[in-house]
Parts: sequence; structure tokens; C-alpha cells
Amino acid sequence: MLSQTEENYLKAIYHIEASHVKNVSTTLISKSLVTKASSVTDMLRKLADKKLVNYEKYKGVKLTTEGKSIALKIVRRHRLWEVFLVEKLNYNWDEVHDIAEQLEHIKSNSLIDKLEVFLNFPTHDPHGDPIPDSKGNLNIKETVLLSNAKEGVLYKIATVKDNSKSLLQFLDKHALTLDSEITILDKFDFDDSVTVKLQQENTLTLSKKICENVFVTIK
Repeated sequence: MLSQTEENYLKAIYHIEASHVKNVSTTLISKSLVTKASSVTDMLRKLADKKLVNYEKYKGVKLTTEGKSIALKIVRRHRLWEVFLVEKLNYNWDEVHDIAEQLEHIKSNSLIDKLEVFLNFPTHDPHGDPIPDSKGNLNIKETVLLSNAKEGVLYKIATVKDNSKSLLQFLDKHALTLDSEITILDKFDFDDSVTVKLQQENTLTLSKKICENVFVTIK
């Protein structure tokens, strides 16, 4: 049985790989987990011994088939718990990430399968991220970063990065939630901010940082 720390490493590597990074370096893992590079190296060796990652010093790391399978189970548990917390316990979407980080380490597959049934088989979590099914399959939406979206096109918010409480609170304040419709009116080269039109015909200027953390899909 894996420790919580080992599971956290596998999940971190999975998320970095999923962001289309070709070389998952110890530096990226260290930054993701807020830990020392030397500690990362030690853990990667341990995971390599367990055949969960392929690791070669200075050449990065990659999950093995078994390692990815375990990572997907962790992600599945995390995202199902987030749905439960929001839909059944009335938590706000900016409150559930840290709680789900703890609940994801409950390893009972039967509990998670029953939780999925109880929630009526959700495909995405409260932040729009896909929930792996029991076989590890993902229902992935075609999205584009708001920073790369085109002017004059009607979009809806599809996914929001869930690890920034302040971002989620900002979006809540301006009634920007999943499926909210927005149209880019203008882009500013000076600071890469954008002005968007909201559903209520109001306009709002969003910073570059916000636009790089919100994914949209064409309406």
C-alpha cells in the first residue's frame, strides 16, 4: 500500500503530464508540491523501484502504466469528493479543494463507486475538470485558455483551475461560474488584459493572470 506522500507525488506528476509538459523535471515537481528538490529525487527513486515511474537523472520522469492508473484513481476520488461537498453539503467551489485533498486518500474502491452512483455519475467536478470513470476514462472537453480566445466569439466558461482560492472568489464576486457566457470585446497589448461582455450585457476587464487560469469553449 502506498503512503499519502507517494500518492501525492503520483498525482502531481500526472497533472504536470496532463498539462502537455514534455519533460516532467524534479524542479516542476518540487514547485508543485512545495518541497526540496533533493526530497523529490529521493522519492522518484523510490517510486521507480516500485515500477510506478520511469526516472533517469537529468532526463525527467514519466508515469508507468501502473503509475498512471493509480494517479487516475486518486484524481477520481478527489473530484468525486469535490462534487459531493458542493452538491450535498453546500460548500462553495473555493472551499472544497483542500478538504478533497484529505478525502482522496481513502482507498475503498467500493465506497468511491457507491459515491459515484449516489451523485448520479457526474462527468466533471465543480471546477469543470473531468472525472475519471472506474476504468480511468476521461470525458475531456475541447477548451482554449481565455487568454488565447478570439474577439467577437461567444464562449462559455468550461474549466477553472481550482488551486487558487482568491481566483475562485473573484469569479464568484462577478458571477462568473461554469457555463457563464462571455464575449471578448477587446484585448490590450500593454498588459495582455481583456475586456469581456457578460450575459447581463455588463462589461468587465480581466487581467492576464485570470485569463491564463480560465478555460472556455465555444458556445
